[in-house]
Amino acid sequence: MPKIAFVFPGQGAQHPGMGKELAERFQEARDIYQLADQVLGFPLSKICFEGSKEELNKTEITQPAILTTSIAILAVLRAHGLTPCIAAGLSLGEYSALVASGALQFEDALKLVIKRGKIMQEAVPKGQGMMVAVLGVKGSAVEQACASAASAGIADIANYNCPGQIVISGEREGVQKAVKLLKAGGARVVPLAVSVPSHSRLMINAAEELREELAGIEWSEPDFPVLSNAEAQEVHRTDLPDILLKQLYNPVKWEHSIIYMSDKIDYFIEVGPGKVLTGLIKKTVKNKALGSVEDTASLEKVLKSEGAR
Repeated sequence: MPKIAFVFPGQGAQHPGMGKELAERFQEARDIYQLADQVLGFPLSKICFEGSKEELNKTEITQPAILTTSIAILAVLRAHGLTPCIAAGLSLGEYSALVASGALQFEDALKLVIKRGKIMQEAVPKGQGMMVAVLGVKGSAVEQACASAASAGIADIANYNCPGQIVISGEREGVQKAVKLLKAGGARVVPLAVSVPSHSRLMINAAEELREELAGIEWSEPDFPVLSNAEAQEVHRTDLPDILLKQLYNPVKWEHSIIYMSDKIDYFIEVGPGKVLTGLIKKTVKNKALGSVEDTASLEKVLKSEGAR
């Protein structure tokens, strides 16, 4: 049997209609959406299936919507006999990975990500934060630019996504100064359409607010290894509250996590809406089978692939 890693997407992967096709076809997926509706007390499933892009892009909706869709797809994969030997999730996706491993109950994860989204949204006044993707330069150059921009404001590395793709997050003036320095050095820069400067020091106060919520959760030891965003290392039950706090204001070490997992597995499967992670993995490691599941066509493709058998 091949060794499979499941990877779970984060915020930005959402799109209208996500999960609808699988929920119509598979009871396992329907059950997850129905449970989410009951726990949250509003029709999240209807927003996922029929809501507008604007509605789905509200942070307090986006986070539980992506979590629920990812776990619904996970339930379908499990019904078809596919299970991972290791998992990771990008930012918000770390919660999906922890649910998949049994370390965190789905109902608890829903309540946490709703609160997480609200805390993050309120942490920085609208318009004061900014995130940009930096393409085509090494991490050391980005780190230097962020350090040189400190006089203008906070600019932190938020994501090490893959070789040649790093995200900066922080105060608008600090990020803009870092961007100016990087452009002068030949980098390409793409502003991200986000309302929250995630994974920067601006989230330290938000992390303190989330601490109380995390303290009230009953955690379990993961059934299989899950890698943390903040450290790209396997997590244990006692580490989880602190790891999820650190995740808010430390960089996501996604490239490092993929390299770590690639030594242990044969096949990566992206479980959730979109194919962003599949694209990042292609740029990070070679000679690994890749698949993604978000609808019936992609499910059938993965089930027929050599990597899954």
